Amino acid sequence: MQPIPTDLEHEVRDIDIIVSKGNEAGDITYANPIFWKLSGYTQGELLDKPHAIIRHPDMPSIIFKFLWDNLKAGKDVKAFVKNLSKDGGYYWVLAHVKVATNPDGSFRNYVSTRRKMSPHAREVIEPLYKRMREAEQSGGMEASLPILEEFLKERGGSLENFNEIMESINKGH
Repeated sequence: MQPIPTDLEHEVRDIDIIVSKGNEAGDITYANPIFWKLSGYTQGELLDKPHAIIRHPDMPSIIFKFLWDNLKAGKDVKAFVKNLSKDGGYYWVLAHVKVATNPDGSFRNYVSTRRKMSPHAREVIEPLYKRMREAEQSGGMEASLPILEEFLKERGGSLENFNEIMESINKGH
């Protein structure tokens, strides 16, 4: 059962690099100490459990659909994510999720590295995600996709260069 969200924000510092790994189902198979600290969970509580346990309800579902569709196609994804901590608090990150393969090319795991989200990115992404969530509440993911596509188009891009736009936003552009 997920905790009830609060307004308590947990700080992600400039030096923090949060790492977790997951299997094909998205279950957590490894995480580094800063992951455990920010999430508030112990290894015993989250290992072999879905990453979705830390998904904050403020997150638009379309972001995760985009992420999984791309990962299953073998493509990396960089996306801003608001995670939910065990105490109901939250923390914002820029996540870089990729597929790791074995030497023979077969699937090994998903690897997610997350770092601090810039204040500029927060100013841009938080209201976007709010609009997208509102659209999803009334019309499902299909209602939020056009909002995301229009947002990307305004920045001279599309879903094809999503990662570059997210990096650019994080750098303050």
